[in-house]
Amino acid sequence: MAALSGQWNQAMPRLQINGIELYYQIAGQGQPILLIHGLGSSSRDWEQQTDFFARSYQVVTFDLRGHGQSQKPPGPYSMSLFAGDAAELLKALGLAPAHVVGISLGGMIALQLAADSPTSVRSLVIVNAAPEYVVRTLKERWQVASRLLIVRLLGMRRLGAVLGKRLFPKPGQSALRQLFAKRWAENDPRAYLASMRAIVGWSVNDRLAGIDVPTLVVAADQDYTPVAVKAACVARMPQAELIVIQDSRHATPVEQPALFNATIMAFLARQEPSAHC
Repeated sequence: MAALSGQWNQAMPRLQINGIELYYQIAGQGQPILLIHGLGSSSRDWEQQTDFFARSYQVVTFDLRGHGQSQKPPGPYSMSLFAGDAAELLKALGLAPAHVVGISLGGMIALQLAADSPTSVRSLVIVNAAPEYVVRTLKERWQVASRLLIVRLLGMRRLGAVLGKRLFPKPGQSALRQLFAKRWAENDPRAYLASMRAIVGWSVNDRLAGIDVPTLVVAADQDYTPVAVKAACVARMPQAELIVIQDSRHATPVEQPALFNATIMAFLARQEPSAHC
């Protein structure tokens, strides 16, 4: 993955937000973009996006509560709490409204943020995420239960190895699998489980019509959640559009960074006519 070098602002890497310290970084100048990572991840997973977007925008990355270098308070966590952290971070930095890009859990938080705090959001990019995580079938119950059991019985390193094989199954992706497993092992199990519980049962389906900002929904063709689910989400939002990335799984920004970056930049450029690559 690309190094982030000297563009980061090291002056204030942490802020007190909603009673905890959140770790964040800023790169570049221009309209602000907030990048929100996924479950069990951290702001490091945006390494291949940060320098690229910092050429034209002010890029803010941060670690969610319970993740990375942010504090990991005891649960319970909730999606509204995650979104509230993001809103308060933008407010503290004086950067609202921002273009908000979120993947997986980060995409769910972005939707929650737009619903709860519309003045925080200039536009949305939702990557491989759905507007709800409501367990309805036996298969879905097993998927949740098996992940929780692996964490409790075998630990985060084992879960990282299992997930890494699913996310990066190609022979040429062995380095990504190894890096993913290494980083996943760094997770605090209690914070991870608290974050997982925040997702289960969550939904903003009934609020999609009220999210009236330009929205790009990015769907990998081989993601966990079918493209049809994302298409249904788009149909319920006033200013949303869908793009499908072929030959991609859940970690599209890491798998296909050049295509992903170009796709998002084209969308952002339409929102900011003066932006340039």
